[in-house]
Amino acid sequence: MEHVLSTHLFSNHRLTTALLNRIWDAGIPAVEVFCARQHVDHTNRAQLTELRAWFRDSEMKLFSLHAPIYTDDVWGRSGPHSIVTITEPVKAKRVQMVDEIRRAIEVVEFVPFRYLIQHVGVPLEEFDERRLEAAFCSLEELSVFARQRGVEILLENIPNSFSSAERLTYLLETTHLNLGLCFDVGHAHLMEGIETAFTIMQHRIRSTHLHDNDGETDSHSFPWLAPAGTVPWPRTMELLRSRPGQYPLLLELREDPQRPQPLGAVKEIFERLESC
Repeated sequence: MEHVLSTHLFSNHRLTTALLNRIWDAGIPAVEVFCARQHVDHTNRAQLTELRAWFRDSEMKLFSLHAPIYTDDVWGRSGPHSIVTITEPVKAKRVQMVDEIRRAIEVVEFVPFRYLIQHVGVPLEEFDERRLEAAFCSLEELSVFARQRGVEILLENIPNSFSSAERLTYLLETTHLNLGLCFDVGHAHLMEGIETAFTIMQHRIRSTHLHDNDGETDSHSFPWLAPAGTVPWPRTMELLRSRPGQYPLLLELREDPQRPQPLGAVKEIFERLESC
């Protein structure tokens, strides 16, 4: 299976060509870039031009881009106005948020990528029919905009009442939006369970997010290497291999101060996943 690393691991730092070189030198052939202003500012032409030149001369592939979830560079701590959510029911506010995601999609004009990973709502958000309708309106517009640029939007299962495997499937079936899914193993472990989520989502899965946790906290821990990790990786890999060639193994990990050199651990994790 193809190996991909999300730059979420380094999202508190600016994404530079030196960092991309380190990832490539670790034997990782593709990345998912996480759109956070402090990491990759999708409105900064100078940074995007620098990345375009690097990817043009490299064999590394930009597999996917994670849509922005905040407009600030401090993980939303500047206030509620910085949150980007497609479930915003007030149209004037939602238009601004959709425009923010559209600007992220336009990164494809600098560096080609295949998928945009999109959240439906924010963590722990309660289900609301008005907000579901808002999500549909947002996705209808964004999917057309993305497809015109050769990008497909994938919806990710996250811990809220809109984004369980069952609710995402309901959204796609009732709206007839022709979108795929990103199967987040760590989030499924926190919600309905990995096997249940996979069974519901499997036909639409186009990418993955692999990380570990203790079953209660969304810690994005290193599989096997985090003492509190409880994801059953052998069974998870058995499920993922049941649909060969459909998606990559994509690690979405959180920076760990105890691991100043995390890329060696990433390489070890890929090896252990493949050996399951």
